[in-house]
Amino acid sequence: MNNRIRNIIAFMATASLSCAAFSTASAEDAKPWRHGIVQAKSDAGIVLMADHKGFAKGQGVDLNVMQFTGDALALKALIAGELDSYEGSPGGPLLAASRGADIKIVGCYWPGLTYAIFSKPSLNSAKDLSGKTLAISGPGSLPDLITRAVLQANDLASSSVSFTQMGSDVDRMRALTTGVVDAAAASTEFIDFAKEHNVKLLVHAQDVAPNFLRFCTYVTSKTLETRKDELAHYLAAQMQGVQYALDHRDESIALTKTLTKADPNDTRAADMFDEVQKYHAVDSTMPVSAEKLSWMQDLLVKTKNLKTPNDLTKLIDTSARDQALALVKK
Repeated sequence: MNNRIRNIIAFMATASLSCAAFSTASAEDAKPWRHGIVQAKSDAGIVLMADHKGFAKGQGVDLNVMQFTGDALALKALIAGELDSYEGSPGGPLLAASRGADIKIVGCYWPGLTYAIFSKPSLNSAKDLSGKTLAISGPGSLPDLITRAVLQANDLASSSVSFTQMGSDVDRMRALTTGVVDAAAASTEFIDFAKEHNVKLLVHAQDVAPNFLRFCTYVTSKTLETRKDELAHYLAAQMQGVQYALDHRDESIALTKTLTKADPNDTRAADMFDEVQKYHAVDSTMPVSAEKLSWMQDLLVKTKNLKTPNDLTKLIDTSARDQALALVKK
């Protein structure tokens, strides 16, 4: 990661707050931008800081964030023209692109994976998943792919386990703690929750899939061609918001708790923030790693989700990101 660029973003994130009253972009001039995310959870303070701290408005963006219960629904909304962009796991977009969908990867601010497989305490290792029931989400989603990566790393065929599709991390963890399933894929924000409810962290994604990208941002080629300047301003706002969140732990955690209506004693927001810092999972410069995307595509081929690999050079377009980096330097 380029520390100089990160420092510039951090400086601009702070400076833009003090200059907000003098922003050249008035509310009337702000361009509408519809962005999709997976349902807000204990990372919301990082994900949504750009909007709540005014960075979007400062970039002349009238940001409307829409929440979905899973990546697949957000992807469908993007392709249908109901969103201008969305962020999520690359699995679904890689599968969709192989079937001819119009989609571009323009930045990845969450290149590390803060995710895990949780299980009943009776399971001692990933190999014990054989013959068990696992809670995941839809095909190509983050929970689906990380589970298959864990199975593959432990020489277990997908057919050796039973999959149950459930929409959100909360739903999957609830199913695990009530004994409906034997294991579940979920965010590592649930580490303390698992301890309190007599379930365990069986496998951390960082141990088996360090190349697994958590979030990238996607648009259609039409949006990239016709609204690149607006996209660049949105990305610049997100860069500033993410960096501000990383630099202001307490404020980020407080925003998360407000957005998720968490109990004051709920530690998940703090746990998630510290997990992000521990693994350097978030990068405000939004780099797009062709190496990591290639690894993920190979995983999709090995798990037989994907028949024909995509030409990644046609899917990746960092021109708007480059423009955004220039914007935050101003």
